[in-house]
Amino acid sequence: MFKLIPSGTITSTPGFLAGAFHAGIKCKHELDLAILHSKIPCIAVGTFTTNRIKSAPVLLSQRHLLKRQAQAVVVNSGCANACAGKQGTADAYEMAILTAKKLSLGVEDALVASTGIIGIPLPMYCIRNGIERITLSQDGGHDLARAIMTTDTKPKEIAFRFDIANSEIIIAGVAKGAGMIHPDMATMLCFITTNAVVDTDFLQSSLQEAVNISFNLISIDGDTSPSDSVFLLANGLAGNEIIDGNNGRTFQEALNEACLCLAKSIARDGEGATKLIEVTVEGAINQAEARRAARTIASSTMVKTAIHGNDPNWGRIVAALGRSGVEITEDKLDVYLDEVCVMKQGNPTIFSKEEMELTLSNSDSVVINVYLHLGYAKATAWGCDLSEEYVTINSAYST
Repeated sequence: MFKLIPSGTITSTPGFLAGAFHAGIKCKHELDLAILHSKIPCIAVGTFTTNRIKSAPVLLSQRHLLKRQAQAVVVNSGCANACAGKQGTADAYEMAILTAKKLSLGVEDALVASTGIIGIPLPMYCIRNGIERITLSQDGGHDLARAIMTTDTKPKEIAFRFDIANSEIIIAGVAKGAGMIHPDMATMLCFITTNAVVDTDFLQSSLQEAVNISFNLISIDGDTSPSDSVFLLANGLAGNEIIDGNNGRTFQEALNEACLCLAKSIARDGEGATKLIEVTVEGAINQAEARRAARTIASSTMVKTAIHGNDPNWGRIVAALGRSGVEITEDKLDVYLDEVCVMKQGNPTIFSKEEMELTLSNSDSVVINVYLHLGYAKATAWGCDLSEEYVTINSAYST
């Protein structure tokens, strides 16, 4: 149904341009400032961090999105512009002003995002010079994807094409995130574009659904940040019949798939990670319980370290499930670790620990399946193993 666009990126969507520049925010000579621009005004929606501390760019973009319209995003990495007081607020607004002036837009049509170290001011002399020198192009999405990286080891990009009533629709996006990742958003940014004509209210609800089953179900280290933002911009150039709640299932499924691909890329690229962990819980009494159980297991430090050490210590999975607080009947519980049943109806099974260790050591992804046999609800969460390198990266992040 959805065709992956080879080497696709956020500017695979017609009408969108992007560009990036090394402004000097980061010490290393890396791209660290970028702009995404639509040639025409867009319907725009977003979701944001649930952290009670919110960065200046988050607060500014929340205000600008009240009118559900935008035409540009300006983003920097290397400095989060969070906990920077009144100066941080002024700097975020200046970033919007500079971008709007460059593109001949109203200031409220520019969204702002920042990621990096918390508690230091933006080097605005770098920002001012950098915004002026950014050149926008149709293939500039790849540079934007690199410019938003912090401890990421690789850019995260996706683009799909599909048809709705003889109109070709594109959904494309980029994301960043490798640490401070936990359900209900994380220190992550994601920007998504589409050329579809979409009802504004449906676009917001559609994004929320996609985020709930993707970015809100990944965990790397149990922390969230003040900077988390997901923006979705729809410019309507496809000229299709308006998509809404009555005919929007295909669009929703495509958006879900795009967000899932980007979310799993974030989990796989967790700081110091060597394995992706996928946890599926089935048979919960309701969806909320299934999500809570899967998230708890995926975010368990003890499960993460066992997986890193190729240790089939499935008791940690059951312990994490137990502390999740969901309804459990132990004698109905089945647990599988990489297709091997390790618990059946509450009883341990006999399996070769040596073979399981070998299987885990030869795999870069581990699947955990838990069957509660109490209802019909199901949820999947993603995480990664926790390694010594994670400690090394984060023990000297700001130095």
